[in-house]
Amino acid sequence: MPGRILDRHVGGNTTYARELALGLTTRGVDVESMAFYGNAVATMVSETAQGMRQRTDSVLHYVADTGPLVRTRTPSVVTVHGVASRWLDGVRSPTQERVWRTRVRRAIDSTDTVVTVSNSSATDIASVFGCDIDDINVIPHGIDWEKFNRSEQMSPNIRERVPGDFLLYVGNIEPRKNILALVEAITSPDVRALGLPLVVAGKPAWNFQTALSAIEGSPDVIHLGFVSDSDRTALMQRATLFVFPSRYEGFGFPVLEAMAAGAPVLTTRAGALRDISGPSMALNSTEPESIAEGIVQAVTDEHWRTRVVQLGRRWASSFTWDASVEAHLGIYKKVLDR
Repeated sequence: MPGRILDRHVGGNTTYARELALGLTTRGVDVESMAFYGNAVATMVSETAQGMRQRTDSVLHYVADTGPLVRTRTPSVVTVHGVASRWLDGVRSPTQERVWRTRVRRAIDSTDTVVTVSNSSATDIASVFGCDIDDINVIPHGIDWEKFNRSEQMSPNIRERVPGDFLLYVGNIEPRKNILALVEAITSPDVRALGLPLVVAGKPAWNFQTALSAIEGSPDVIHLGFVSDSDRTALMQRATLFVFPSRYEGFGFPVLEAMAAGAPVLTTRAGALRDISGPSMALNSTEPESIAEGIVQAVTDEHWRTRVVQLGRRWASSFTWDASVEAHLGIYKKVLDR
C-alpha cells in the first residue's frame, strides 16, 4: 500500500488504509508500505516502478484513487473513492482536475480491478471514466462500532467550552461540506428559538477561508477545531442532533459514527449518503432554509428522536471492518488467480 496514505495524520482514506492493513495483518497477511517522497512526481514514479517488478505472490493495492502510470506486472488493485467533481464545481482547479482525471484513468487502465466504497461512487466512476459498472467491486467501509458505542468523557478543556445541549458538526471545513449554509441556517429565528448553539469540530481543508470566517464570526457557533478521537466520540454521544449537510460524499464516515454513538442524525442524500445514511432524517435540499427546517423538525420530534437512536445504532453496527477486510481478501485472491 502507498506510504503516502498509510502514514498521513488524519483523513478518511488514511482510516481506510490503516484499518485494512490492520485487518490483513491480523489474518497473517504481510503488509508493506510503498516508499514516498516530499516530491509528488518522485512518489508517482516510485509507485509505478513497484508495479513493474514481476511478482506472482503479492498484490499491489493503490488505496486512494491514483496509482501506476503504466500496466503493472504484479497483480494490482486500485480503490477509487468517488468523483465529487461530477456534481460540484471548484473541487479542484481546472488544471488539477485534468491531472487528477488523467491519473485516475491511468490507474484504472494499469491495474487488474477497481474497488469503490458505495453504489453511488460506482455509478459515478462508470459514467466519468467509461468503465463497465459490473467490473467495479463495491466494498463499503466499516466503523469501529464498539468505540463509538462505549461511553466516553470529554476532556476538561472541551467540556468547559460545550453546553449541555447543542447541535454538532464533525468534519473538515471545506466547500463540499456545506458549512456556510449550515451557519446561515442556525441564524434563522426558528432555530435560534431552540436555544442550541452549533459546535463545530474539524480542521480547515481546502478553500476554507469563507466558511471559517463565518464560523468564527457567528455568536451561535462554538468552534473547537481538531479534536481527539475520544472527544469526538464524547461529543457525538452528547449531541442533541448531529447535522451533516454535505453536498457530496464518497462514503461519509461521520454519519455512521454519529449513529453508532447514539446521536440523532440529520443529513443529505448526496453521493454515497443515500447508500449509508439509513434511518437518519433526510434534508430536502442543501439550502440554508431547508437545513433550518430540518433542524427544527429533528429537534422537536421526540418520537422520531427516541426511535432513531436505536435504529441508528443497529444500522451502523452492520458496517464492520471485518466484512470489509474479508471482501478485500476475496478481490486479492481473484487477481492472484488470473
